[in-house]
Amino acid sequence: MRHGVRIGVDVGSVRIGVARSDPSGLLATPVETVRRGRGDLDRIAEIAAEHEAIEVLVGLPTSLSGRESHAAKAARQFAARLAARLAGSVEKVPVRLVDERLSTVTAQRGLRSSGVRSRDQRAVIDQAAAVVLLQAALDGERATGRPPGVAPGEEASGGAGA
Repeated sequence: MRHGVRIGVDVGSVRIGVARSDPSGLLATPVETVRRGRGDLDRIAEIAAEHEAIEVLVGLPTSLSGRESHAAKAARQFAARLAARLAGSVEKVPVRLVDERLSTVTAQRGLRSSGVRSRDQRAVIDQAAAVVLLQAALDGERATGRPPGVAPGEEASGGAGA
């Protein structure tokens, strides 16, 4: 397992959930929800720099059948723009796309089981989904010994650890 903080990003049409791992890559925790639109790439770049991240993992929403939807195309475009933004930074943090199948559903179940009412979930659901996708990627890397996902523009394959 590589040493260093990873940033997990769950891209929505309105909000972007952000999570981070500890330096040993064992545990994902929520960071914040970023408003989608002007300044979102800059804020994520700031978060990556603040935490001295070794990579940013962007969730790729794939259907259960493995086909990509409009949301997946939007996530790929966002990841490519973020990769270009981070490539121009001093840190040059790489961006990878990871399968995030069912991350929002899993996050909603977790929040509901811990007593968070549905109407109160909106404020934290994006962060919780980012935690779920990042934790799956960390677990996948620990199991396989390979970095999770693919770089934007590469062909997607397999699950969260692929």
